[in-house]
Amino acid sequence: MGSMVEMLLWAWIILDSGVCSFSLPEITDGKFIDECVREHNTARSSVSPPASNMLYMTWDEGLAITARAWARRCVVEHNIYLNDVRRVHPTFSSVGENIWTGYPPSSFSVTQAIKRWVDEEQYYDYNSNRCTDVCGHYTQVVWASSYKVGCAAQLCPNGVSNVVFVCNYATAGNMNGGKPYQSQRGVCSGCKDTCEENLCRSQERDSQESYNWTPDWDPALASKGSNYVTILVVRPVALIFTFITAYAVHHYFPDVFCYE
Repeated sequence: MGSMVEMLLWAWIILDSGVCSFSLPEITDGKFIDECVREHNTARSSVSPPASNMLYMTWDEGLAITARAWARRCVVEHNIYLNDVRRVHPTFSSVGENIWTGYPPSSFSVTQAIKRWVDEEQYYDYNSNRCTDVCGHYTQVVWASSYKVGCAAQLCPNGVSNVVFVCNYATAGNMNGGKPYQSQRGVCSGCKDTCEENLCRSQERDSQESYNWTPDWDPALASKGSNYVTILVVRPVALIFTFITAYAVHHYFPDVFCYE
């Protein structure tokens, strides 16, 4: 049949029309990682009053895996497993978290998302250690002893497509009601190693680890089996059904696939 190719093309378009063409950076994307780390350290190095013990923050693959797993749930609430630390990271003793969501997806920016957290500084008074509005995202970003970060962004079609951006931190900030950092004795006076751009650096602390690990609550684990079924069974059956439909349409309405 002369229009067989056209029908197959239409069948594939109909079958695959629900696939979203917009994509967000993966947690292994170098530019994404650099931007996340840079924006956090920019905020940490410029706190007022200046910090004497602010640690330089570096990327952690395990925290990024956790952030991705929670972002996949597409809920704007904190990870319910944070208090069970072995379910959110294989080695750290505590993990903190910040969440941002925005729309439209095409306007997502790591810099702007983190800036929203940092802008909460206006509601935080260092001397009294009190907030006049929400400021916990800011204090987590500048928590002196939080020296690792891992972030992930997820496209979430909840009525309209939103981006859920999650960053996890270790060790966790906002602990025990204390101030996020110390400000006595001058910038970097509390550093045990080197000082770089008002931040304490350590070769051992800043080193990168690799983790062969996935949280047992990651939605991807539950969906993996169903994805195989979709690929091996559902999609071929749907393609056959769509082809039969296209053939029937062409038989009864022969001009549908005609082009002038």
